[in-house]
Amino acid sequence: MKYLLISYVCCAVLNPYSAVLKRFGDETIDRHDIKKIRPITDTLPKVFPKNHADLIAGKLRLDAALRFGVNQLPSNMKDWEMRRAQLKNEIIKKTGVVINHNLALNMKETGTIQLKGYAIKKITFQTRPGIYATANLYIPDGKGPFSAVIFMIGHWLKGKIDAEGPQAVGHSLALNGYVCLSIDPWGSGERTTIHGIFEDHGDENNLGSSLMNIGETLMGIEISDNMRGVDLLCSLPYVDSKNIGATGGSGGGNQTMWLTALDERIKAAMPVVSVGTFQSYIMGTPCICEVVADAFDMTEEAGILALIAPRAIKMCNHKKDDNPVFFPSEMIRSYTNAKPIFKLYGVEDNIAFQLFDLPHGYMAEDREAVLGWFDMHLKGIGNSSPKKEIPFELLPEEQLMVFPKGQRDANVTGTVEYCKRRGNELRSVFLNTTSTDAESKRNDLRNILGVTETSILNHVYEYQQMNGWNRFALATSDNKLIPALLRSPRDNSKGFVIVCNPEGKDSIPPSLIDEIIKSGKGIAIVDLSGTGEASSTSVGYNYRTGGLRTIARSELWFGRTMIGEWVKELKILTQFLNSKYKAVKVNIDGSKEAGLAGLFLSALEGNGDHLTLREAPVSYLFDTREGIDFFSAAIHLPGFLKWGDVSLAAALSGKNIVFVDPVTITGQKIAGNRLKEYQREFEKLRLNYRQLGNTVFK
Repeated sequence: MKYLLISYVCCAVLNPYSAVLKRFGDETIDRHDIKKIRPITDTLPKVFPKNHADLIAGKLRLDAALRFGVNQLPSNMKDWEMRRAQLKNEIIKKTGVVINHNLALNMKETGTIQLKGYAIKKITFQTRPGIYATANLYIPDGKGPFSAVIFMIGHWLKGKIDAEGPQAVGHSLALNGYVCLSIDPWGSGERTTIHGIFEDHGDENNLGSSLMNIGETLMGIEISDNMRGVDLLCSLPYVDSKNIGATGGSGGGNQTMWLTALDERIKAAMPVVSVGTFQSYIMGTPCICEVVADAFDMTEEAGILALIAPRAIKMCNHKKDDNPVFFPSEMIRSYTNAKPIFKLYGVEDNIAFQLFDLPHGYMAEDREAVLGWFDMHLKGIGNSSPKKEIPFELLPEEQLMVFPKGQRDANVTGTVEYCKRRGNELRSVFLNTTSTDAESKRNDLRNILGVTETSILNHVYEYQQMNGWNRFALATSDNKLIPALLRSPRDNSKGFVIVCNPEGKDSIPPSLIDEIIKSGKGIAIVDLSGTGEASSTSVGYNYRTGGLRTIARSELWFGRTMIGEWVKELKILTQFLNSKYKAVKVNIDGSKEAGLAGLFLSALEGNGDHLTLREAPVSYLFDTREGIDFFSAAIHLPGFLKWGDVSLAAALSGKNIVFVDPVTITGQKIAGNRLKEYQREFEKLRLNYRQLGNTVFK
């Protein structure tokens, strides 16, 4: 293996410790005594130069650009019809949409508000067995049958009642002769953790992402709910079931597109400030409700629009939108690539768009555009031009709530209770299933982590030593540059300890570094993708809350996970230590989710002679809303609790493992009898798979 030495001009000529540092770098003094001269961990040096390129954002965006070019639609009807059927099945599989038209709707009314020309019913209806959604049903006066519209809410915390957008759509449609069903999205409006306390359902926190761990997706649940909303509209005697439209803004517009693509009962649709490209989502700011894992493997966004043909869709985007994902230019790229499919059907006018000089939102101009579009395609009148809406007055928001604050029906639930219940069911099955097929479990774990492709160390860049640290950048076959700091062991028999932290190397306690060095072991400190020097400096990365939010969600589009990427990087570093330093043993010491990456690497490849996990979860079982963001978005793994749990990964590793300050998946401390129960679980699984080693909690 070749090592390239790149020398930098040292600015520390006048450093009074320079002679000592040179001697320390040459390893001519005992490391036990170094702290008498100066603290070992005053400042960890950087590997990359200042103002270096945003490596991770550049890599992800390049990956997305390549996929955009690859995902082209067929140019003839025969091939398209074949691809169309495949694509619909792939979407259902990847999102986890549940289609159950035969489930009883059990619609219940809690009140009616009569207004001039229309009434508003406050209702619940069953979307899954035992699970109910809250909604408002706007009904024009008269016998009907009326054309109907399902309106999907985006990220208004108050859901259907919000006077800033959702409520106005219902009033306007009803005054123009449409029945409108306005549903609270899963986790928003009246479907939050505590009724009457409005919260985000997963845009700015880990709530919606937690569904992944039980093998479900927020997008899939929302599409399933909305299909049931269409079932409800079709069941109403005053609705013309052959003329149903769909609309929504932002995240609701996203739902409009997906629902219309899958449910052919939707005759016309208008997504507002939502259509862009899958490519634009990468290092953008999508909510988890807008993310489809491994979507690039099946299509680009143009393919979803094409599924709507020969039915009608019009996109409304805003020129002053501050979210690059929804820029008009991105929408036009998808529109342009989808239009040839509409042309194959002879209905190229059934796909259209309109731009408004407005910021992000669902506004009067959008409502007037939707009236004109639906009049033409659902009522057969007009020419689709915007129609002036009839003036209306907004109602006090609390008046539209289905239940008085704090008095919600127990069947209306949200993410927290659902994840608890479903997680317990999955863990019960896992703990009561006897299996010894370790290799099959490892293969399944590879798929969950998204590490099915091998990453190879292509080149090693070695830089000038600083403060006694050897500095390396490891270039990989999947276009990564992994920064690492190393100190050699006192003698080779001591081996190395790899230390990693999800907040970067500067968050590693200096006392831990000093302890390892004083023990005589070698130390390798690595900044994993998205952390420390390998973090992103782009706007998307810093969007609102959640350190690894944007990067983790971007990786999902490619069928990868953040922890899976870390597993590959730790494997590369381990191989490097074995190759260059002939390391006798390599231990891994990781904090929080980085510790899990070390555990999963050990479970898959046997790497890591001894594992230390600090403040890591001993189970993926959801426990409480409090502390939901203790871990970053990187923690979540699609279907992990269907596979098993942390105890199974520990059993497959066969190594000695220490959990220091173990916690739950939301960061709650575990102690006493509960900790003993987990100890027994870990021991039982290890015996079941006939593995050596031991797991200790302290």
